[in-house]
Amino acid sequence: MSLQDALQLVQPVLSQYGIKPHYVEQNGSAFKVYSDKGTFALKEADPYKGMDFVRNVHYLYQRGYNRIVPIYPTPDGRYAVLYSQRLFYLMPWISNEKNEDRTSQHKKLFRELARLHTLTVKDIEVSEEDTKNHYEQTNEQWKKEASMLDEMIEACEQKWYMSPFELLFCTYYHDISQALKFANRKLDDWYEVSKDAKKMRMVIVHGKVSPEHFLYDEKGYGYFINLEDSRYASPLHDLLPFVAKNLESLPRQDEDMVDWIYTYASYFSLKDEEMELLTSYLAHPGPAIQVLERYYKSKSKFNQQKAVQELQKAYWRLKNIEYVVMRIDEIERKKKQEKEGAQGEG
Repeated sequence: MSLQDALQLVQPVLSQYGIKPHYVEQNGSAFKVYSDKGTFALKEADPYKGMDFVRNVHYLYQRGYNRIVPIYPTPDGRYAVLYSQRLFYLMPWISNEKNEDRTSQHKKLFRELARLHTLTVKDIEVSEEDTKNHYEQTNEQWKKEASMLDEMIEACEQKWYMSPFELLFCTYYHDISQALKFANRKLDDWYEVSKDAKKMRMVIVHGKVSPEHFLYDEKGYGYFINLEDSRYASPLHDLLPFVAKNLESLPRQDEDMVDWIYTYASYFSLKDEEMELLTSYLAHPGPAIQVLERYYKSKSKFNQQKAVQELQKAYWRLKNIEYVVMRIDEIERKKKQEKEGAQGEG
């Protein structure tokens, strides 16, 4: 978007704040506004959920959580402006001064996320039937996926000549199948812990947790931005996407990720059922299964090179997650053994 186009778009919006822009530049999904009253960030939000997120931001401030970039009101008290069927809101511009290494930054992010969850936690009623239905539906879906994997490997092994994709699938089959079995076992463990529970914890989740949405001011304090998808949900709705996204890379043993998860847990302790569900969902080889489903549904149109690359990336992610999940499982089993030992001595 050109400077002139950006100015034409934001001028009518900024005028409702009493701000005259001198210069505007687009910075990602935000407009950086240089004006007679300072430098601001003007952001666009979905009109259908924009007011919900504004209410969530206000609620967080009321609960004493101030590590979010504030939203400025217009002179008449509105916290968002609807213009040309688009919703805009105004914030101060944060310079994002990063003076620490990646590990320290991520630890700060997880500490602040834990604080956000702690200050907004509440229990909601849950019925045994709801828990049972979720377990049975998920279990049934994962059994279908296991059957699909078995059918695919049998079909491949009956061929005289396999395509490059099929050959790679045969190489990865055991690990994908084992990941699915482990996810199912952890789902069983979750159900055993949860089936008699009457309540579950909900928190305000950020909805898009990432290092790009956690900015630092000149004093080194971190602030969350982009809370448009914030809502009440299980804390896992913040943890799962972050972990999965950050493990999409070349194979590595990411001990830092384990450390960040337990940094979070040291400030907002996860219950047994939450940890079981976290490891179950993480271990589930969803991306690999999705690649396989797409290939076998449209293999006549599928580019072999692209298909092989997608399956390889999904496999790398699976192996990265496997390390993290196994470390979590090891740590949790050790904690349970120590707890049982202490109770036995008592």
